[in-house]
Amino acid sequence: MSNKPYYMYVLLCADDSLYCGFTDNVARRFHTHQAYKGAKYTRVKSRHPLKLIYQEKFADKHAALSAEYHFKHQSRQRKVAYLHAHGIKIKN
Repeated sequence: MSNKPYYMYVLLCADDSLYCGFTDNVARRFHTHQAYKGAKYTRVKSRHPLKLIYQEKFADKHAALSAEYHFKHQSRQRKVAYLHAHGIKIKN
């Protein structure tokens, strides 16, 4: 069993939407999103430029996936509150 860390990360898109994902390499994954080759959501040109605003390290893939799931299934207001609680300030 691998002890490789995984990360949940949040991107702020140019249209002020939030995108959340998980990866084992945030820099590489962000570069993929910037190259319009990431998730279908971030391939939309009007969502660029993208800004990496948050990342959180987890001990394993399951924990990172769970964090991503729970973040994605909240209202924008709760997402913004979560980010604010972690020192990231964006508008509602």
